Amino acid sequence: MDAQRALEQARSALAQDEPQQAADHLAGALNYAPTLPEAHELLGRLAALPGGGLALFPLAPHVSAGGLAARAHLLAAAGHPDEALPLLAAASGRAPGSDWAGVPWVDDPALGVRIDPGLLVQLLMRLCTAVGDPAPTRTRTTLRPYLTVTKHAVRANPDHAMLLGAGSALARRIGETALAVEWAARGARARPSKLAEIWLGYAYRSAGKVPEALAALRRAVTHDPDDLSVYADIAGTLADNGRLEDALNWVDRALERDPDYDCAVHTAHRLRHRADGDLAHLVRLADFIRDHPDESHEHTDLADCCHAVPWLSGTPAAAPLPRGLARAADEPSADAVHRLRQVASLSWAHPPAAYDTAIPLIMVQPYDLLAVLAHPPADVAAAEIWACLGLLHHGAEEPWLDSARRKLLLDLIDGGLDRVTEAALFALIVSAWIDPEARADVAAVVAGRLTEVAGRPGARSVAELALATPDLDPAARATAAGMARTTSVPRQRGRGRNRLLLRWRRP
Repeated sequence: MDAQRALEQARSALAQDEPQQAADHLAGALNYAPTLPEAHELLGRLAALPGGGLALFPLAPHVSAGGLAARAHLLAAAGHPDEALPLLAAASGRAPGSDWAGVPWVDDPALGVRIDPGLLVQLLMRLCTAVGDPAPTRTRTTLRPYLTVTKHAVRANPDHAMLLGAGSALARRIGETALAVEWAARGARARPSKLAEIWLGYAYRSAGKVPEALAALRRAVTHDPDDLSVYADIAGTLADNGRLEDALNWVDRALERDPDYDCAVHTAHRLRHRADGDLAHLVRLADFIRDHPDESHEHTDLADCCHAVPWLSGTPAAAPLPRGLARAADEPSADAVHRLRQVASLSWAHPPAAYDTAIPLIMVQPYDLLAVLAHPPADVAAAEIWACLGLLHHGAEEPWLDSARRKLLLDLIDGGLDRVTEAALFALIVSAWIDPEARADVAAVVAGRLTEVAGRPGARSVAELALATPDLDPAARATAAGMARTTSVPRQRGRGRNRLLLRWRRP
């Protein structure tokens, strides 16, 4: 319906002799439906204008994907499909799930013969960067036309090693593993190199041929012993196939060459956590990420290790504690509720990510966040948790031990077991994740709270929080592990508290 609406606007503009407005609306229609026949029919009318209509779709900054596709189709119609394909691929890179390349001129065998293989290699590598490995099911279908072009190009350039390797990378992503192996092997034979062996190793790994994959990746190391990313790939492959000790040996080899190489550090902490389950590995990884913001590429190791672990990646699935019975003078303001609603959820990638997500709550005054704790909006997920995380951002420049945020959160955990005390304790733990200076203090607070609640209803919540606490004493961690295995049913507390009217008052 959106495409048809934009198309009607384009037709109306063209009828009023306003071709630029018609082009803009047509680009919008292609954004919604890249292969809509009526849109391509109207595009043909614009192609009949002087200059073939190309001036209506300039390569201006921030041009839309629909604008890129429109220009590509006009270039192809003008007899320049080799110049058009990179534009179409750029649109696919922005929205891989849309069928930008599902048009007849892309399937023409002449295009694969005509296009410069080096240009096609660059195009394929950019496409591979834009999608996962493997690509999602829908994306596999929308990228298949580019594989067709590559097949035609490979027939015309059978010994082009880079084309074979980049084509293998695309084939691997869309599930054509046999073709990926064939092309990568041909490329490695045609021109042995580190990159050719990496492509071959990845292709073998996708095909489930682990020994062959490891052999290829080891050959890549011989081509370039200083490329430590290959060491990390070998370690990950070994670990995924039950050879954790061998994997850690490869990680150690990489770290001996460069103790701060990000891929090796991430892989090392992930694998060591897999080996012994010690939270300290994840905390050290979080410290490394904080201290090395300029990493070579995005890593997901910390999030992967935290996934599905209570409090490390979200609130536990167990029965929630009763609502806190705290009182505050006023309801939270509409602005506070709005900002809370923008950030609140039941999950996060890891504790530092939860802290970062709460940054916008620095715009909410502390008295409003306290009002949220007393009157949590029913439509805001885990409102108490996010209110306490918001409090961490106020006075963040103050040294931890003497800070107002510490004093407030300590007061909030004083009392029974409910959602307010739970949320405040989690905020304290998050502060320990992001601030090494807070760790000993927070660990002592959590250990004391754990002892206090032992045997009481709801104690399991505190135990799970304790297991997410950096630098917790081993004895306390063992106690928490035992308590976490014991199911407890929270019960409603019968007395109220007046803990929120503390430091900040509404002016």
